[in-house]
Amino acid sequence: MLELIALVAFAVALAAFLGGRRTAGRLDAEIESLKAEIARLAQQGPAEVVPELAASERKEAEVPTVPEVGEQAVQGPWSQAREGARIFGSTPAGTEDAGTEASSAPADVAPVAARPAESLESRIGGRWPVWVGGLALALGGFFLVQYSIDAGLLSPVVRLSLAAVFGLVLGVAGEVIRRRAVPTIADRFHNAMIPGVLTAAGAVTLFGVVYAAYGIYGFIGTTIAFVLLAMISLATVALSLLHGQALAGLGLLASLLTPLFVSTDNPSPWVLFNFLAIAWFATISASRVRQWTVVPTLSNVGVGLWGLAYLVGSTIPFQAMPVMVCLLVMIAGTALIWPGSLRREAVAVETGQSAPIVAGRWERLFTPPHAAISISAAIVATMLSLLFISPALEAARFPIAEFVIVIAALGAHGALRQTAAYPALLAAFGAIAGTWTLTALSGIFAYLDPTLATPEIVVPGRTAMLTAMILAALFLLLASAVLSRLAEQRHFAILWAGIAAVVPGTLIGMSFLMTGNLAFDLPHGLAAFAGGLFLLALVEWLSRRYAETAEVDLAAGLLALGSFGLVVIGLHAWTDGLVTTLAIALLGTGYTFATRVRSWPVLPWVTVASAIVVLARIAWEPTIVGPGSLGTTPVFNALLPGYGIPALLLVFCAYFLRASPDPRVRNLLQALASLFVLLTLAILVRHAMNGGVLDSSVPTLGEQAIYTLLAIGASGIFMTLDGRSPSPVFRYGGMVLGVLSMLSVLSAHLVGLNPYFSGELLGSIPFFDLLFIGYLLPAIGYGGLAWYARGRRPQAYVMALAVSGAVLAFGWATLSVRRFWQGESVADWKGFLQGETYTYSVVWLVLGVLLLVAGSRFNAKSIRIASAVLVFIAVLKVFLVDMSNLEGFLRALSFIGLGGVLIGIGLFYQKILSSSGNGSVDPPGSIATAAEPKQGASQA
Repeated sequence: MLELIALVAFAVALAAFLGGRRTAGRLDAEIESLKAEIARLAQQGPAEVVPELAASERKEAEVPTVPEVGEQAVQGPWSQAREGARIFGSTPAGTEDAGTEASSAPADVAPVAARPAESLESRIGGRWPVWVGGLALALGGFFLVQYSIDAGLLSPVVRLSLAAVFGLVLGVAGEVIRRRAVPTIADRFHNAMIPGVLTAAGAVTLFGVVYAAYGIYGFIGTTIAFVLLAMISLATVALSLLHGQALAGLGLLASLLTPLFVSTDNPSPWVLFNFLAIAWFATISASRVRQWTVVPTLSNVGVGLWGLAYLVGSTIPFQAMPVMVCLLVMIAGTALIWPGSLRREAVAVETGQSAPIVAGRWERLFTPPHAAISISAAIVATMLSLLFISPALEAARFPIAEFVIVIAALGAHGALRQTAAYPALLAAFGAIAGTWTLTALSGIFAYLDPTLATPEIVVPGRTAMLTAMILAALFLLLASAVLSRLAEQRHFAILWAGIAAVVPGTLIGMSFLMTGNLAFDLPHGLAAFAGGLFLLALVEWLSRRYAETAEVDLAAGLLALGSFGLVVIGLHAWTDGLVTTLAIALLGTGYTFATRVRSWPVLPWVTVASAIVVLARIAWEPTIVGPGSLGTTPVFNALLPGYGIPALLLVFCAYFLRASPDPRVRNLLQALASLFVLLTLAILVRHAMNGGVLDSSVPTLGEQAIYTLLAIGASGIFMTLDGRSPSPVFRYGGMVLGVLSMLSVLSAHLVGLNPYFSGELLGSIPFFDLLFIGYLLPAIGYGGLAWYARGRRPQAYVMALAVSGAVLAFGWATLSVRRFWQGESVADWKGFLQGETYTYSVVWLVLGVLLLVAGSRFNAKSIRIASAVLVFIAVLKVFLVDMSNLEGFLRALSFIGLGGVLIGIGLFYQKILSSSGNGSVDPPGSIATAAEPKQGASQA
């Protein structure tokens, strides 16, 4: 019954449409007669025109107006009739007269007025009946066939024939209505057009008929069924050019489902992916004509899902060639057809809208028009190409060639179009990830982790190496092609310059580390040096071609850094140990001296990069030549050239670029040179102090004392350099070194490595022992540095240096007393003797007096305060310790001496204060006051 109602409803709707067409034709004839009458009256004169015109307007008002049918007065059929346009039927392309074009031209330029909000009646009456009616028609055909089957009225052949006829009738009816549809209806109800719905219902019916003939009754074979289903789906896509994107989506869905509906015992991947390629090409072509974006994106996703299902879910060894052909079609169609070379401005012109405002050119580069199409295609191509070389898949052969071809095609797409930034980046990622997979599967990679299980499919190391080199050469050539258009596509060229700087070096470096001979590898070295020279030549060509513009700076800088990276890989391939370290340092120096012949801003930065590489090598192997090859001779061993020569070269580079206009690179080179010099001295000291072993885990006070002296000396050198050539590196670097050394005094000298706590022996020679190098020499160094820093550094920093020297002197004097009484070992477990306890008081008081004299001599309040603190400690010791521990003569002598010293200090202070006339501040010329005027000038 439902099927009969659906057929009757369709017949009534068709009859109503034809009746409406006749009524509209009658109205069209009346309007034409009115127009002729108006034209006749217009020729009679102005006096007669006005009354007649008013009458004609009144007569026209009697005709059903546009609002009665729910359309606008400006764009409705009556307004079109006034201009001589056709109401029913479409005017063929190219038949419009000149008057029509002239009258329509201003309308195309002027902004379209905002349409009024659509009423609920329009939504319900204009759209939902169409959608529900189309679904009812499709279900009607299905139920009709089902009813005939259940009732046994007709044979299967007749039933399928009638269903096919019904589907064809629906398609023909949709085309007839489309040809005679009102243009305003098509404009307003574009997403609920009756012709498209009827065509979709007919396509679904025909699709079901073919599948039933194949899958249920077996009337046709696999080949015929596949061909018929493919023809229906492709025809649906073709009809979508007339009926809209929704029908294109239906055709696409039918195309993707066709291989599922047709199965065979011997499936052919060539048939499957050739059909998918044809369906994809038809969809993308239709999308290009109608400017669709959703359907082509879904088409890319559908191809990706089919490829993933075939590669992962196939029970037989897969063939990569059919998938590769389909991916190449997709990449070529995306690059050449849709979106192709479309730019944002073109989109704005085609849609009649203003181009959206983007913050900058980099944002424009990464927000191309219709980006979803190109991004989805690039993701599918990258993902499936990487699956080609996955060790989890069973293949008849390892499809490395297919992987390279797909990545090359994707990279070519990225280089061809300025709007293809994402395909370019994904191609680079695919090349790096694929090379990593191949080199890891080569079997050589296991030397880094012997526990790794050997994969079932092992790629020969030479094959992996050749793949990496081919891909590296490919990206170099693509980058050079893009850079030749630098003036027109600056930001896109900079992007490709970065790709050329990173990708080839990464590919060759991975191949060398995982498949090469680390001692000497001729092919990797040749490839690396050739790539580096090619990039340098490209930089030279760019600088000559764009000599008068600054657009080349960033791109040339990236290429120069890439050339340096490739040459470093080549040096590692051809050299080893000390030679490699020195060669990299010399290479960086060469880039600095090249500033005399080329004004490339990147050259000094390459020197900085070489210093960083040398530091990385030192961190990887601090002995430079290996622990087994490093001798035990102090100073004169491989560490001296391995650390010293790079330090000297950096010093020369910093001096050479002392007048560089870029303060950043100048300061950075100065800092690196200072760091290398300190590192050289420290590593030589450690080697000498530990018997030729650098990784000794037992620190000593002597070694730490040398580091402290080096820091003090470096701080003084930085202060001197800052005075001659003011630089924030020298100013703040020297102060940082001084602060770090003072912290080491508090942590190591006084606590961690103090012989009293550690029990370390002081040595057999009195005075020239461990206390001399660990306490007295640093104390003298801090005192000298404090004296040198006055007027050059802040007062607080100078006072901290002076106090650090006083503390170390106090430690030396105290431990020297204990050595006199206890011998070489001054460990705490030995306890204290009475003579030793008394001697501490004497020495502390004498040291306090000496500090007081030094503070008075140099007019330094900080030293006098340190003296006062030391005397106060001595007073506390006498009253708290000596009174209880000493006996007899020593106790009395202790208090007598303390009293005499305190009286003498009082008299001394009275003399100083009375002579200066000021007891609150230091006299003029002291350390504290001398620092003030020069400090402001230094900081300024």
